[in-house]
Parts: sequence; structure tokens; C-alpha cells
Amino acid sequence: MLLSVIALLALTRAELVARMKAPVLTMTEGLVKVYADCPEDIRRDYQMPVARFAADVCDALYRGAGERPRRFTDPGIVIHIGSVRTNLTEVTALAETNAERVVTRIYAKSPGYVDQARFRLEIAKAFGRAVLGRELSDHDVFEALVAADPKVRVMERRRELEEWLRGEGGHDDEEALSLMRKVLEPGVASKRDVLVFASRLQLYPETFDRPFVGGRTSLSFREAIEAAGRDPRVRLAAYLKSNELAVFGGGRGEDLSRAAESYTLFLRELVRGKMSQSELSAMLDRADELLRSVSRGGK
Repeated sequence: MLLSVIALLALTRAELVARMKAPVLTMTEGLVKVYADCPEDIRRDYQMPVARFAADVCDALYRGAGERPRRFTDPGIVIHIGSVRTNLTEVTALAETNAERVVTRIYAKSPGYVDQARFRLEIAKAFGRAVLGRELSDHDVFEALVAADPKVRVMERRRELEEWLRGEGGHDDEEALSLMRKVLEPGVASKRDVLVFASRLQLYPETFDRPFVGGRTSLSFREAIEAAGRDPRVRLAAYLKSNELAVFGGGRGEDLSRAAESYTLFLRELVRGKMSQSELSAMLDRADELLRSVSRGGK
């Protein structure tokens, strides 16, 4: 609070007047009001997108609850966007009780870098106080958001997976590995889906104490073309891998499925052992190009 007062004192008279005259956006039948406590350029770039984001969350929660939006003469959710231009992701919320209801004030100090997951969570909690008349736990909010919009589940699952891959969040390894194998968004290959698939394009011996020929504990598919003629276990590993790729490549859009199928065909020919090394290399080139194409277009 003291810093906010100091910041206000540092403004010129013209800047103070401009901020006092700044329009307040009202959304969702008066439930949400968005104030822009910031310079004009930040207000122009972020006030409406923030207001629209908040309104979309509230509209979705109304649908999920099976209710029609009702008119509010005074807001239940008041959002303040600040003037910070650096990558401050912090979102804070303060619930205040007035004569009629609980009003939640949400502060996004740096609107260009706000943590959208946290922002959505605080808006949903504020909705619970103002519309449903009760305090929602994080679990309640998640279930409500998923009921309102299944895409939220996809976003949350992707966020959990990213946290695990970065060694954050304390997620159980087995659960995270299971999540990695799941099709989170049918028909869509995210960049992470492509990276996970690409990470599977290695062959490994059945046990690490018995490496492949040459002492190799892993082989790329291209290295396997030459090694298969000297170590029959390479073909066994290729057979096992050919059954695995569909798990990581299927269901995530036609392009990734096509790349997975191309690699699977290559592996099966490697197992058969009827093609020359140059023919196998050509098959692998085609599969690699399909994967590069998916990577260029991944979301």
C-alpha cells in the first residue's frame, strides 16, 4: 500500500487526471468491473483483454452451474490492472464484506505477464463468493471450471506435465508418466507432444548390463540400421519399439499419426531384415521429414 501511495505521488497532475478519467469496464451484467490503474498505453493494450478474459470465465461458470447471468447493481468482482511492465506474474486477491455481499478485489500488477492460471482461479473463487454465496476450494474451482469448459482440464493437465518435466510440483513419477502417454486433446499435437514422441526414437537393450554391440546402451534409429546386422538384439528392440510408437503418436492429429506410422513401417522392415541399408535409410529420411513437418506446425 505504501509503495502504491509513493507511486501515485510521483505522477504528474496530468497523469493523475488521466487515470481518474480512465473508463471503467463493466462486464457480465455488472458482476465484473475492471479498473486500469496504469498509463494510457497499458490501458489501451490490456484493459479490454483482461475484462474479456474475466467475463469469459464468469460466463462459463454460469453455464456450468446451469444458471443465467443475473444483474448486479454493484460489482462482486473488481479487477485492478497495474502499471508494471516487467515480467511480474503475481496475482493477489482481497475479499471484502459489505452490507450486501462479499466483494473480491483482484490485482494484476503487470497485465502483460500475469499468471493466467492463477488469475482464472481467483476470478472463479470471487464468482463463488458473489454468485454462489460460498467459498470454493482450489479443487472445487477446478471441478467447476472443467464442468464449464473441458479445455480447462487440458490446460491444467499440460501445466502439470510441464511442472513434472521441470522437476517441480512434487508430482508422482508413475502418474506423470501415465499422463505423458495420454491423449490430452484428441486430434491436436502440441509442441510438447511432438517433443515427447521424438524422445522415444531410441532403441534400448533389454537390460543395461548387456549393452548392444560396441558397448552402446542406446541407439538412434539411424545407428540401428548398421548395428542390426551385427547384433540380433537390435531387431528385437526395434520390434518392441514398433508397438510402442502408436501410444505416443496416435490420436494427436493426422500429421503426427502419419509420422508415427512411417517410423513404425521403418522399424518393421528393420526387423524383417530384407531391405538394404540404403533402402532403410531412405525410409527413415521420409519419417524424419514427416516429423519435422509436424514440429514446424505444432501448437
